[in-house]
Amino acid sequence: MMMKKNVFTKVVVLLIEALCVAAGLEAQTAIPFPKLEADSQAYTYAQMEPVDGYSWQQLVELSLWASGAGASAPGSRQPSFAGILREAVEELRMSPGLPLYPQEKGAYVLAFMHKKFLKSYSERQTRIDTILSAGTYNCVSSAVLYMIFAVSIGLDVQGVMTRDHAFVTINTGSLSIDVETTNPYGFDPGNRREFHDNFGALTGFVYVPARNYRDRTSISQLELVSLILTNRISSLEARNRFNEAVPLALNRVALLSQRRNPVASPLFPDPQKDLTAHLRNFGTSLANAGKEQDALRWALLVETRYPDEDWQDFIYTLMNNLLVKLLQAQQVSEAWNLLNANASRLSPGNVTTFSLMILDTELVQRTAGIRTTSDVEAVLAILSDAKTVSILPAGRTMELRTFVLLKGGELLAAEEGWFAAINFIETAITRYGSNVQLESRLQAFRTNRVAQLHNAFVNLFNRRNYEGAHQFILEALEEFPGNRHLATDLELVEKVIKKK
Repeated sequence: MMMKKNVFTKVVVLLIEALCVAAGLEAQTAIPFPKLEADSQAYTYAQMEPVDGYSWQQLVELSLWASGAGASAPGSRQPSFAGILREAVEELRMSPGLPLYPQEKGAYVLAFMHKKFLKSYSERQTRIDTILSAGTYNCVSSAVLYMIFAVSIGLDVQGVMTRDHAFVTINTGSLSIDVETTNPYGFDPGNRREFHDNFGALTGFVYVPARNYRDRTSISQLELVSLILTNRISSLEARNRFNEAVPLALNRVALLSQRRNPVASPLFPDPQKDLTAHLRNFGTSLANAGKEQDALRWALLVETRYPDEDWQDFIYTLMNNLLVKLLQAQQVSEAWNLLNANASRLSPGNVTTFSLMILDTELVQRTAGIRTTSDVEAVLAILSDAKTVSILPAGRTMELRTFVLLKGGELLAAEEGWFAAINFIETAITRYGSNVQLESRLQAFRTNRVAQLHNAFVNLFNRRNYEGAHQFILEALEEFPGNRHLATDLELVEKVIKKK
């Protein structure tokens, strides 16, 4: 069922806004997107393809539509493009020199259109209206124009394409004759044509060499006209006008949607696959311009309407670029919001990859920002959370936790002393397990604590508080049984007490 243009536009706008809200993106910054509906006329032309070929009038209408032609030639006083072609057809059909036989008619048509319309070759000039207004042409536009004139005088014409060229073939019943429409002498290339004066005398000849047609594919009249759209798309994308190419790709799909015997050839791009490529090209152009948010909106919108397995890779790339930008700006919450809003559109593996990226960045930021023991406990809680454990590799978890524990030990040492720092690290080792870094720091803390205890003992001893020094060192040895430095202090104070 076809939508009217204004209704469809409103639907697209609403859908884009909804997706923007869901994705956590700023809807008001969205750039306008190309419409995602083919011209209704394309479906009309697709359904009217006759079994025995189009009439020349239908070909005129179809080719001007494919060319994107307006109602009239430039200038308000000019006749319509369709009118110009109707007059030319009438002139051709009424020409006194028009031969009777198909082969001669075919050659006559080629000479007629070169004399009347075709002035100069231009590789990208694929539009019929531009031929009529400017005289420039390429292989496709000249082939389509030839087909119109040939059909108008009853010739059986079909298209032919190679990897980089298009022309036509005339079927005379007994012969199939190629016509190189870009050359005024291109009828039946490879054969010499003789020229005679009015009295029958030979005045000269011309020879147009045949191309290497090894890679050639016969295409229908409709498929030949569709090459106008193909060339227009290519030309637009070559000029980075990807947004204008999208509607033409949609029109090509619609135009070729009802073909009875669609050509199956690598030389003729599959319309649906070709459409996906052009939809992605527009998204890529946005991303390349630094508009990843717009590109993601586009990908999310188009993937729903035109599913393709390649969209997942494209969306992954866009999400990765957006998340990297957010994380570099330390906008971790925004990164989580973006991922959570689009998780259902990503594969489970990609969700895990992005979750790991954000979580790791968040933890690095949190650990680097530790200022208090409360910060330490908060980060340790995150590292012990079931979600974190399920995402973060065990080795990375241990690495980050060790950093946090060492930081916590340093904070406690500064705030509460070496005793509190030692207890903290010992408890951590019991809870999480040991490693070289924790053991090394614990040893350093113990050494510092022993030095602290020794210095306190010396202070008491020097003040001749021998009983106090003795009690203190006994308690110190309970904390560090067998420590040789503290044991030496004990021996010293006991000797002094005995002498008394």
